[in-house]
Amino acid sequence: MSDLPSPASADARAEFKDFLTTRRAKVTPQMVGLPVVAGHRRVPGLRREEVAMLAGVSVDYYTRLERGNAAGASDEVLEALASALLLSDAERQHLVDLARSLTPTGRIRRRRTRSRNCVLRPGTQWILDAMTTPAAVRDGSGTYVAANAMARALYSPMFVDPIPEVAAEHPNMARFLFLDPRARQFFPNWQEGAEDLVSMLRLDAGANPADPCLQALIGELSTRSRDFADLWARHDVRYVCRGEKVVNHPVVGRIHLSYEPAGMETAPGMTMLLYGVEPGSASEDALRLLSSWAATEFAEAPSSHPAQQR
Repeated sequence: MSDLPSPASADARAEFKDFLTTRRAKVTPQMVGLPVVAGHRRVPGLRREEVAMLAGVSVDYYTRLERGNAAGASDEVLEALASALLLSDAERQHLVDLARSLTPTGRIRRRRTRSRNCVLRPGTQWILDAMTTPAAVRDGSGTYVAANAMARALYSPMFVDPIPEVAAEHPNMARFLFLDPRARQFFPNWQEGAEDLVSMLRLDAGANPADPCLQALIGELSTRSRDFADLWARHDVRYVCRGEKVVNHPVVGRIHLSYEPAGMETAPGMTMLLYGVEPGSASEDALRLLSSWAATEFAEAPSSHPAQQR
């Protein structure tokens, strides 16, 4: 599938242009209170002149913006565009991130950001190990940099029995979802999870456009997975915090998990994931079985305590 385009090679102007055009296509005149004139519209959503009118800018200026010439666009203009296109909070942030990454030449602006290759404090792993339910730490690209035994057991296809195509020192959820054929069986709601993950990756890519590891991951998945490439082409972004995750575990069967992602102040860019199950439920029974299996699975081998990012 090497004929697929790699987003890692796309320039910043193209990213901004594609985001605006895909958002414009999602908004109909009825959604923003514009009159609908009888006859065929050649565009699925708003016309450029309609967006310009709603945002209070000239058609020529909006056209330049939609061509990716957004370097220097003011906060007021970006906010007006966001309102005209009915952008969500995540989409508004992504629009700002993309605009701020642009230089007049269309190249990515190198911004000073805190290092994402930070080292987790040893106490982080101790905290994870003290928990009796699954708990892990991942970075913005979905790479699990630390996990307790229960999390490794829960995601055993990634941690315990990875296929060669996705095996790595630190497992990555995106690689598992899109490159491991077992993922669709493991996650009954695979499509929903895949859409959420790609939306989060694109949001992270907008905030960190010069991150070489993230761009390498996006390029790899785009060339190896048609499903990923199709979802990436949507330019969807969102803050995802679904309260439930369902897995079909190969050993203990189906588990319905509640989970909570929490940003880590001591490790910028890292998220701690905490999982639980409903008391008295079948999932609680499954989690007990998982605990017993984990105790056996990891009894002889010392637990892996990754303390830093890849």
